[in-house]
Amino acid sequence: MPYTVPQPPAVVDAGIWPSIAAVPSSLKARLAGRVADAIFRAAVRSLPLEVRYPDGTVLGRAAAGKSPSGEPYPVMTMNRPEAFAARLGDGGLIGLGESYMAGDWDADNLTAVMEVFAARVGTLVPEPLQKLRGLYLPRTPRTERNSEQNTRSNISRHYDLSNELFATFLDSTMTYSSALFPESGEALGHVAWDGLAAAQQAKIDRLLDKAGVTEGTRVLEIGTGWGELALRAAARGATVYSVTLSSEQQELARQRVAEAGYADAVTIELKDYRAVEGEYDAVVSVEMIEAVGYEYWATYFQTIERVLAPGGKVAIQAITIGHDRLIATRTSYTWVHKYIFPGGVIPSVRAIEEITEKQTGLRVRERLAMGEHYAQTLRLWEERFMARGEDVRALGFDEIFQRMWLFYLCYSRAGFETGYLNVQQIVLDKAATKAAGRSATTASGERAAG
Repeated sequence: MPYTVPQPPAVVDAGIWPSIAAVPSSLKARLAGRVADAIFRAAVRSLPLEVRYPDGTVLGRAAAGKSPSGEPYPVMTMNRPEAFAARLGDGGLIGLGESYMAGDWDADNLTAVMEVFAARVGTLVPEPLQKLRGLYLPRTPRTERNSEQNTRSNISRHYDLSNELFATFLDSTMTYSSALFPESGEALGHVAWDGLAAAQQAKIDRLLDKAGVTEGTRVLEIGTGWGELALRAAARGATVYSVTLSSEQQELARQRVAEAGYADAVTIELKDYRAVEGEYDAVVSVEMIEAVGYEYWATYFQTIERVLAPGGKVAIQAITIGHDRLIATRTSYTWVHKYIFPGGVIPSVRAIEEITEKQTGLRVRERLAMGEHYAQTLRLWEERFMARGEDVRALGFDEIFQRMWLFYLCYSRAGFETGYLNVQQIVLDKAATKAAGRSATTASGERAAG
């Protein structure tokens, strides 16, 4: 679906966007910018990309003609190459995103451009320089580490932006995680908006099924979202205790629960998962572990183990990354941390399995990989968000915010399109309940459509 990307205003409000209002200009930044410009130009010369400069220079494979398929390469247009290089040199990949927010560059298809970089993220920068990145790239602020003191602030910076903002691009279920569509293969790439709500409910229902949620089940939900999972669990006759650190989400989720007539069955508290007490037959958590922080993954699973009743089951949905990339990036401070999810770290399947095996009595029993479904979920969100640009602006979110959010959606989608990212539904239970000879079902053993 074509749309027009808003351009930044001529004068940027430095109070709101300090890193966008001013191009880094110190001697260190200028020198780093020259190095970054040389590295970028050398890297893109061999990429399936067309990079256009104001002076008529064209870099990338497009300079030698069309792609083998005959399709044009995605186009990256440099509007202010000097500013782009300065931001890239000063902040690395943070600078790549900030320069897009500032309008230093544009793209005819932002997701396609980001896919080119995502597919080669480990090799774009020469290896000797990669080893030195810790000396010059920004570090994670101590205030963004996910201690009990900081986590509320980290969560609120994203989820408390505005319920109305999220409503501009989410479907009627207000579900902010990957859907699970009935389509597969080529048909999956053409799913439409009118099927998204049902696909979100199918995702939730599968998790509830795997956790064994039926009438009378005591359910703990870690990460409420806007209440759809709690509603569907209550409709099965379960009682739900759901915790969140977003006051905006809590308010709307409670309202939706009350309107549906389930106020007696669902309790939604503003509480850190570490403070949960009680015993539950099922623990369900959807795309929450990414916000925990890798230092606290063991605490997250130990908490789940502590409150899980004998014979109980756990079903989580988690965005995952390859283990080698986790090791390489787990302490990095990125554009996503600065602007979207402070304190977040995406786990690998291996990390989840090793932590649960070594530090808890939980064991992974099944997992379903469905990354291609997330790519299409993000596509639908992107199209909806851009189609409702005037509504977003009316809520007080300016052009730079809209470019930031578009970059976030396309950046994320590119990760799933290229396989750099995946998303898993993972089922766990306590080791003592494992039947003899039973083995985990991996993603390769189960179709993505469930």
